This record gives sequence, structure tokens and C-alpha cells, in this order.
Amino acid sequence: MIEYIKGDVVELNPSFVVIETNGIGYFIHISLTTYAHLQQTTACQLYVYESIREDAHVLYGFSKKEERQIFLHLISVSGVGANTARVILSSLSALEIQEAIATANENVLKAVKGIGLKTAQRIIVDLKDKLGNMELATKNVVTLQVNTSMKKEAVSALVMLGFPASASQKVVDKILADNADMKIEDVIKKALKML
Repeated sequence: MIEYIKGDVVELNPSFVVIETNGIGYFIHISLTTYAHLQQTTACQLYVYESIREDAHVLYGFSKKEERQIFLHLISVSGVGANTARVILSSLSALEIQEAIATANENVLKAVKGIGLKTAQRIIVDLKDKLGNMELATKNVVTLQVNTSMKKEAVSALVMLGFPASASQKVVDKILADNADMKIEDVIKKALKML
């Protein structure tokens, strides 16, 4: 199995990326989270999951090992395929998924397009022991709440300075993904340089 692919970003789309390495272009399906990480880069390393079926060999890429791990857990649930797992990872962060499972919050999972009540319940039941480590999830929730309020504040400040909300959101997300411990002032300063 392929662990990761490292190379030049030849083509980037919200649902896939083409990475060239040693003269070979790899077509890799990605989540919106990974897409956000790949923007403004010309070279990258993606952790890969290779799905081998009778009719196709499909690669799924992730910017972080944690995201791939959540993906692998999700596809282990009956009725959750690779594309559904990718949609979940595009709609929710790895922390939000873990928190929803740990607290048995079906509504968070049901909010994802294509996930019904039964599937949400099955995900929670099947993964509660694997991902529902309450202590870890609680620590992550506190971090998540701090990050969420900081994101809102930073984006609001950038919008007031005249930058578009969507562009501001992407930049702030990228900054906080790279360094979650930054102070709000530093986030805004860095965002101003990137916008």
C-alpha cells in the first residue's frame, strides 16, 4: 500500500488534485479540508488511501495522517463508502467528527449531506469505542471552541477592513490549522499579509 505521495501540484480542484512525481501524474480524490491546505502551494505531500476494486483503482489523499485515520474508521462502518466519508470530512473537521461521536450527537452527523438518522446512529455505535475517547474529545472540544470564537473574531475584523468574507475565512482557517496557539492579533496580521 502507498503511504504518501510527494510531488508538484499540477492541477487542483475542490474534489481532486493531480500530483506529478518522477514524471507520473497521480489523480487523487481529496476532501475540502485537504483542498484548503493545498491552496497557495506548488508542491505537497499527501497521505494516501488506495481503494482497489474490480472496476477501478482509486486514490484518496489527505493533508494530515489524522484525517486519513478518521477516513479509514468511517469507511469501516457498514453503509459508509469512500465518497460518503469524503463528504463527511469535507463538512466537518476531524475534531468535530470525534466530538460528535464521543457525545453521541446524531444531529451534527445528520447535518452532512447524504447522512440520514440511521447512518448517523450506525457511525456513532460502530466508532464510539474507537474514536469516542471522552478525555481526548473533551480536550479537543475546548480547543475547538477557542478556535471557533477566534476564527469568527478574526474573520469579522478582516471583513470590517474590507476583505471578502469567504477569502478571509479560508486564510484564517489555514493560519489556525498551521498554528492553533496564535494570538488573535497575530492571526489578523498574518492574514493581512496573505490576503
